[in-house]
Amino acid sequence: MTRSTQATPIPSLFLPSCASDRSVVTSAMVKAYPTVSEDYLKAVDKAKRKLRGLIAEKNCAPLMLRLAWHSAGTFDVSTKTGGPFGTMKNPAEQAHGANAGLEIAVRLLEPIKEQFPTLSYADFYQLAGVVAVEVTGGPDVPFHPGRQDKPEPPQGRLPDATQGSDHLIQVFSTQCLSDQDIAALSGGHTLVSGIVQLASGRCHKDRCGFEGAWTSNPLIFDKSYFKKLLSGASAILTMLGASTLFHAITNPNAEASRALATVGFLLWVGGVALLLPAFMVV
Repeated sequence: MTRSTQATPIPSLFLPSCASDRSVVTSAMVKAYPTVSEDYLKAVDKAKRKLRGLIAEKNCAPLMLRLAWHSAGTFDVSTKTGGPFGTMKNPAEQAHGANAGLEIAVRLLEPIKEQFPTLSYADFYQLAGVVAVEVTGGPDVPFHPGRQDKPEPPQGRLPDATQGSDHLIQVFSTQCLSDQDIAALSGGHTLVSGIVQLASGRCHKDRCGFEGAWTSNPLIFDKSYFKKLLSGASAILTMLGASTLFHAITNPNAEASRALATVGFLLWVGGVALLLPAFMVV
């Protein structure tokens, strides 16, 4: 017996804003999802329980969220290519500069993945990101299985953290994301990269090229990152090259600014499944 997971309507506030592709992206977000078997769905539920235990024990929620985002972040709206297809398991993709440190996440996840051979790596890595948000107290992110594994990722599509806001805008525009969307995604830094007992609230020089603290508690999904950003915390602004993010959040005429006051500093970033179709099934 098989069944299709139902689509989740997306609040218009969180839809990408590039006019030419909005209808395409909206359609992708509310379409009927691939049909998977009942056994597959049961495996998803069992894997989710295992992931909760691993992430809580190893304090690795930030790393798992980063894995999920980097896996999804190769999506291109114009060509409908890229996205989370399980390619992060390949050493070649792990070797990309933007993915430094993610081999740790892959290594931690592999013993659980081996217990669920029916699950695709594409689904499994995104499920780890969903569970990471859940374990740290973030929003409930709907998970829709059905992604298929592919052999190789597209090249050169992730942003370079050293290139500043203009570069971010250019890269994320290929995913049909606005300045406000970029600001929301940036909020994922409320969970900073950490692993086992080294989750100290810091960036790691060998992973992202920066060294220093994002938040005081890297294992709680809260609004502390945005509070620091809105206060003009120089360390965050410097590490991000984030003048565009700061403007997008503080601009009184921006739709995102109104959202900040009503939905908790755009804490839909953990719900990137609701924002970026690549994180879902495309």
